[in-house]
Amino acid sequence: MFTRYRSVLTFRGAWRFSLAAFVARLPISISTLGIVLLVTGLGRSYGLAGALSASYTIANGLSSVVQGRLLDRLGQSVVLPVVTGVYAIGLVGLVTATQSHSPAVLAFGAAFVAGVAYPPIGSVVRARWSHVLTGRPSDVQTAYALESVVDELIFVIGPTVATVLATQWHPWAGLGLALVTGVPGLLVLAALRDSQPVPLQGRQQSGPRPAMPWLPVLVLAGVSFALGSMFAAAEVATVAFSAEQHAKSLAGVLLACWSAGSMVAGLATGTLSWRRSATTRVRVGSFLLALVMVPMSFVGSMAVMGVTLFVAGFAIAPTLIAIFSAIEQGVPAARLTEGIALSHTGLAAGLAPGAGLAGWVIDAHGASPSYLVALGGGVVAALASLALPSSFTAAASAHGTAHDVPVV
Repeated sequence: MFTRYRSVLTFRGAWRFSLAAFVARLPISISTLGIVLLVTGLGRSYGLAGALSASYTIANGLSSVVQGRLLDRLGQSVVLPVVTGVYAIGLVGLVTATQSHSPAVLAFGAAFVAGVAYPPIGSVVRARWSHVLTGRPSDVQTAYALESVVDELIFVIGPTVATVLATQWHPWAGLGLALVTGVPGLLVLAALRDSQPVPLQGRQQSGPRPAMPWLPVLVLAGVSFALGSMFAAAEVATVAFSAEQHAKSLAGVLLACWSAGSMVAGLATGTLSWRRSATTRVRVGSFLLALVMVPMSFVGSMAVMGVTLFVAGFAIAPTLIAIFSAIEQGVPAARLTEGIALSHTGLAAGLAPGAGLAGWVIDAHGASPSYLVALGGGVVAALASLALPSSFTAAASAHGTAHDVPVV
């Protein structure tokens, strides 16, 4: 089962940049949860926690595509060290402003700065895979599946450790973990120059840039936005549910169960050859993600919630892998990073309304009803996926895309 994964990791510097990106990505699973744990741990409302999380995620969503273009033009070794320093300043400022009960505008400003600076690591590492595996389209598919599994692994490790630190040691410790993993990981990744794509400034340019298939790309970004809202709402709801069950320190364990289910499904997905197109799998996966959210509002115990989240997680990774596979197959090679960044932007931007609305529902009605916000995000994703043209990847392949591969 793991032979294909082992194979891609033997390519030039692959295991090194993949490992560095794994560490650099841990803040993705920690930052919004860390903000919630910090604010509520200091005795302040879930509404404020959700609003600060929204500030962070909106900023990150707005900056991802811009950063992606800068990374393409100037190179990862130039851009990553600069944004890493700004990210560290913003995160420290957020903790300081919140703990010192400074005016709220300072905390919101610091959260915004940290969000703006944190780079789109998913796009960065997938661009590296595309670069080192040039001419090996099947290996690119396996590498993308591997990265989706890594994405889930960080949501198994990050929330669990961050929650324990924040509840058993100090409320700021969750964001502290994001700082001490994200900064070194990003700097090491920047230093690994042998595997990074050649920046545009160093390439021979010929002819105009190929056209972006905007309709399907924007539909996929819309699906990603709705899924991001679902993920964020479920995360905040799960923290509140654990608190209501007098087991807030186990919130990270529940979230880890969710991600563990996704990770198992992702590992299997990367080893299969699919007869259905990636666009069809996006539609089916989005529908299943909405369906698995239905039982959440009716669960009344930690043990049952853990099992329910684990089973629900099986729909996550296959759906996300299908989204990135559709982009990889349907977007011209010269604009692949931009296309990936747009879906990452959708996911990040969707976190804000999901977390904010879930926080409001929790403050007004409690934890269980807030899972309906997550259900709503899944329904919107399923409906949006219906607008995705079935011929997207096939038509794009005929005109030359990032990798001329069979549909998987």
